[in-house]
Amino acid sequence: MNINWYPGHMKKTKDLLQENLKLVNIVIEVIDARIPIASKNPDFDQLFRDKKRLIVLNKYDLADPNLNKVWEEYYRSMGWSVVLYNSTNNKELRKLENAIADASKEITERYRKKGIQNKTIKAMIVGIPNVGKSTLINSLARRKSAKTGNMPGVTKGKQWIHLTGNIDLLDTPGILWPKFDDEQGALHLAFTGAIKDEVLVLEEIALKFVEKMEELNKTDAILEKYQIEKGEKPLDILDNIAFKKGFIINRTEIDYLRVANLLLNDYRSGKLGLITLEKPEEQ
Repeated sequence: MNINWYPGHMKKTKDLLQENLKLVNIVIEVIDARIPIASKNPDFDQLFRDKKRLIVLNKYDLADPNLNKVWEEYYRSMGWSVVLYNSTNNKELRKLENAIADASKEITERYRKKGIQNKTIKAMIVGIPNVGKSTLINSLARRKSAKTGNMPGVTKGKQWIHLTGNIDLLDTPGILWPKFDDEQGALHLAFTGAIKDEVLVLEEIALKFVEKMEELNKTDAILEKYQIEKGEKPLDILDNIAFKKGFIINRTEIDYLRVANLLLNDYRSGKLGLITLEKPEEQ
């Protein structure tokens, strides 16, 4: 399966990042805690190599708690600041603000030694589409500053947002990379909704998702959710979901698209349980 999605505005976004990098002190990179490898743009490490970095493991509430800790330790070992965050829960806002302040301490101290007090810290927030960047920003700004939606690629251009704590935040559109060399990573992006469903064959993506769940020994999560039997092959699971839910066309034909939408949406919303698809050793 060949999965690629790199609209023209993403090339412009990469140029925008390069142009504005000299203006910022710190880069806040938001990634999906369920897929910390696939949701981390490989271009960023080279692009931001000279900048202080804070990794936000967003949507950790949908990921395996044990693997959340493993990933947190992994990124700390890389020398980066890390915070586990749920951008849809305003109660966690203080945790994120503290993480940004801690990551900025070294920069603030440098300014203080030069006799510069209350210097505004300029941060750039980056990430691939649909990792929750805009929701996170709106929480920080305590107002609706960034456009949000459940479709990847909603944020269209850069915008500066002033935050409490003397921080100016540069929001940027979500950006993927031109070619997915790793098919498994591309599938993980498709499973979590980082690639628009409209450019995918969802029936095939759903079948691949079942295969991934078998690989992770998580098939029982699907069987229990829909109260179905496993069958002999992955396709049997999709068939059994269809029979259970009545997703049948003209009494004989299975509506695989409807099955795919149900299965993927239930995974994305956490209804199949807290599931992380990747481990650090796969990096």
